[in-house]
Amino acid sequence: MHIVLNYGKKGLPLDLPDTWDITVINKKRMPVLPNPEEAVGQALTEPIGSRPLAQEARGGKTVCIAICDVTRPVPNGIVLPPLIRALLGAGIDPADITILIATGLHRPNEGEEMREVVGSDWVLGKVNVANHFARNAADHVSLGTTSRGMPVKIDRRFVEADLRIIVGLVEPHFMAGYSGGRKVITPGLAHEDTIRTLHAAGILEHCGVANCVIDGNPLHDEQMEVVRMVGGSLAVNAVIDEERNVSLVTFGEIAESHRAAVIFAKPYFEIAIPRRFRTVVTTAAGYPLDRNYYQTVKGMVGAMDILEEGGDLFIASECSEGLGAKEYAVAQKKMIEQGSERFLEELLGKAYAAIDEWESEMQIKAMRRGTIHLYSRSLSEQDKALTGVEIVRSLEDEIIKSVGSGTDRSIAIIPEGPYVIPIYTP
Repeated sequence: MHIVLNYGKKGLPLDLPDTWDITVINKKRMPVLPNPEEAVGQALTEPIGSRPLAQEARGGKTVCIAICDVTRPVPNGIVLPPLIRALLGAGIDPADITILIATGLHRPNEGEEMREVVGSDWVLGKVNVANHFARNAADHVSLGTTSRGMPVKIDRRFVEADLRIIVGLVEPHFMAGYSGGRKVITPGLAHEDTIRTLHAAGILEHCGVANCVIDGNPLHDEQMEVVRMVGGSLAVNAVIDEERNVSLVTFGEIAESHRAAVIFAKPYFEIAIPRRFRTVVTTAAGYPLDRNYYQTVKGMVGAMDILEEGGDLFIASECSEGLGAKEYAVAQKKMIEQGSERFLEELLGKAYAAIDEWESEMQIKAMRRGTIHLYSRSLSEQDKALTGVEIVRSLEDEIIKSVGSGTDRSIAIIPEGPYVIPIYTP
């Protein structure tokens, strides 16, 4: 069987014996909007839980629009032009509109990368576009603490705007259940103290912190409490198919518009699988998510529910930008040197997580399930040594070896990685 895995921008071909019992897990076919820009305009006039945008903007002086950074394939080039035109039509001065790239603790997106994120030269030339910097304390407003004690510090450009709007992409997320909505604010626009508390092991080790789980997810609950402390927000949420075509656009009050998008997305993203497999092959979803190893962990966690205990999980990720931030390299080195159990025990004693060590913690969740094998042509040997997983030189050869080592010739393949969540449903 010939399969193309999502890998980088071009994909990775995989040829496996036709005699095997191969289960390929893809999204169910999704509807595609024939005119997505027109659909955005319609959503702005037919909101969920709010007034139409033109009414919400009337009398406002400043607008802050938060968008995701370059690691997310949000269709900003489709959403932002009609959104900006609607604001201008409502009498907002272009000089009073700021697009804020919600980087969280990721690096800023500048130059050509900023152009890629915004997706429209017209928008870039019309309004202000800036990056959020989580480590700049002066850029943030302190709003107090949540009921769990999390300090809430959010970018003041967003908090102090007369009209706050986020643009998000709704897809499975291995911590928040689903991305989009409230997640663009926290951690997207939060100070590092807020981010480090939100990602502490005391929250992440809760059973509700998982892909596709919203209700009973303490991380989601913290994010929603921050939304209320900020004073609310409007949201545009998009859902896209496997080819990155827009399937749905919602607009309105942040919680209600996000919930509507999640309800739409669930039947397509969550795939019931009646058995578990000794060998599972997945990806980090290809470009832009698989730019580094840090993001690759999402693919591991997304596939583990259908992996047999002690099985082999293969993941293909280009990692064109290497391992990730320097703090992540420090966390990975510590996890490898201490061992996963001691590393996790230390995390559980912290109120503030060290930057990026939460990704190492999530990797441990997958490692508890089975052996992780990574295929990446771009990682340096130094970075490969810090992955903490088995390195694969020939993906096909190692998969054949895994399947051939037993009598069971069945295998599961998830070409789109963490954008499809197989759920073991016997």
